[in-house]
Amino acid sequence: MQNLALISLFTPLISALILGIFAFKPKNFFLGYLAFILVLVSAVSSIYLLINNAHFDFALGTWISLVDVKFGFKIDTITLTMMCVVGVVSACVHLYSIFYMEKDEGFNRYFSYLGFFVFSMMFLVMSDNFLGLFIGWEGVGVCSWLLIGFWFHNEKYTFAANEAFIMNRIADLALLLGIFLIYLEFGTLKYDDVFNLITSNYENNKILTLIAILLFIGAMGKSAQFPFHTWLADAMAGPTPVSALIHAATMVTAGVYLVIRAGELYLQVSEVGYFIALLGAFVALFAASMAMVAKDLKRIIAYSTLSQLGYMFVAAGLGAYAIALFHLVTHAFFKSLLFLGAGNVMHAMNDKLDISKMGGLYKSMRFSAILMLIGSLALAGIYPFAGFFSKDLILGFSFISHHHGIFLVLLISAFMTAFYSFRLLMLVFFTPQRHEEHPHEASKIALLAMSPLALLAVVAGLFEHKFMDFISSDLALIQAQNFLVMQLAIAAAIFGVLLAIIAYWKDWFKPSLAKTSIYKILFNEYYIPRFYHRFLVQKYTLFCEFLRKNDKEVLDAIVNGVAQFLQVFAKDIAIKGDFSLILRISILAFICLFCLVLVV
Repeated sequence: MQNLALISLFTPLISALILGIFAFKPKNFFLGYLAFILVLVSAVSSIYLLINNAHFDFALGTWISLVDVKFGFKIDTITLTMMCVVGVVSACVHLYSIFYMEKDEGFNRYFSYLGFFVFSMMFLVMSDNFLGLFIGWEGVGVCSWLLIGFWFHNEKYTFAANEAFIMNRIADLALLLGIFLIYLEFGTLKYDDVFNLITSNYENNKILTLIAILLFIGAMGKSAQFPFHTWLADAMAGPTPVSALIHAATMVTAGVYLVIRAGELYLQVSEVGYFIALLGAFVALFAASMAMVAKDLKRIIAYSTLSQLGYMFVAAGLGAYAIALFHLVTHAFFKSLLFLGAGNVMHAMNDKLDISKMGGLYKSMRFSAILMLIGSLALAGIYPFAGFFSKDLILGFSFISHHHGIFLVLLISAFMTAFYSFRLLMLVFFTPQRHEEHPHEASKIALLAMSPLALLAVVAGLFEHKFMDFISSDLALIQAQNFLVMQLAIAAAIFGVLLAIIAYWKDWFKPSLAKTSIYKILFNEYYIPRFYHRFLVQKYTLFCEFLRKNDKEVLDAIVNGVAQFLQVFAKDIAIKGDFSLILRISILAFICLFCLVLVV
């Protein structure tokens, strides 16, 4: 079993190293298939471990002896669930990428980055300590930066990559401080040891609250929760398969995974958990409202990801960790399916993304339309698709735990989700043609890669009870089903779907709508990106320019002035022949310069 865990972890790294050797060589499709096979082996190993319900810990040796940290790994039901999600989605994305990147000269480099990302994500979820989690956390962050800015000759794409990287580094500082505080307080970074100490009559609630807040700030950055949310929509600048793997199914869910993994901590500080739930409910509604009017195909799906992450944080914040993990799993399948479907549409439309200038694509892209329809039905929460089961559990638990305000917000968000999902489908596939392109169906490889995700988007929810029984050995089971909630959720979803179909079939929304204030606010993302740019980015740029001028015109001028003075003075003394004075003046000048450097 340990060997299988090592295969799951290291085969993606082998892929990254092999492809890295050929990164700047001419593209080779054999290397793409090799990368796919290696990641598939990792996925199969993870699935085998899950089927056998493996539970064990192991270490590969000492890492940092000073703080007693080993290269240790923990295999339990939470880890196995995450390993399978990462493995299955990664394998599908690797196969799909062979089609999507076939004409790109950076083909080999792209697969090298992708392999290193899968390894980093596996390291993150398999580690048995907070420091190992942090290394994987930073690894996926670096890969995200490399892949968002993959086409680095485009300044807009490099800006988006830098935005994601810098915003995550700000949040990661809080995560790192939280890890430092854990070690200072408990003397260990291993999950089991820390949580045992927390639950064994630990009384310093203020320290626990501070640790919980710092860890959650890190989770907010990685999972793009408000106010760190702007980077995720801009991250759509990267190749579309990257969006499916990193920015929908795996990396952005790492924040949710952290809260689930640290559940013992958050149960001790329920006020922090309640704040997490409130923020999750706000983000679910906030992101869904922006998706209602957005025109960019990939940004709509990105806003949807933000909204669904909000649902997961509601469940995790309220202590329903098993339900949060279940929605993480189902969401990974149908959301990555939607992103890959968006890739098919982009490929057919010469990379155009404005859905208001599409329409009529169903005639030439029937398979893609059907696959995206399956993903949209799951996202909307229509029975019996996967999203219905997991989202219904979150709604049900928020209701029966008497958080009726959160329940109402989530119910409204569910209606909005159904509406914008089918708004996208209608404008892309089923309304009259509004373009001059000659679209075509994606290759058989792409459709084959999407098929397992489509199947899982249909049937994954049916394994609800088996999943809950499986996860119960590590996460407490919670009864969250409620017949009234189920009826309300189904009604909200169906109403949203029907309203979108009828409204866009009948062309109810006229161009004059875009002139209304509410439309402008939503379309401009509540003007938050503009606020960030004007009051943070521009002010910081001005401050940096001030420092540059100060360095060049003040500090450099002082240093150059001292040098020129010494040069002139030395010449004058040399003529007079008093060399001892030259030595004394030189020592004095050196001391002055040294003091100046210390001050600066």
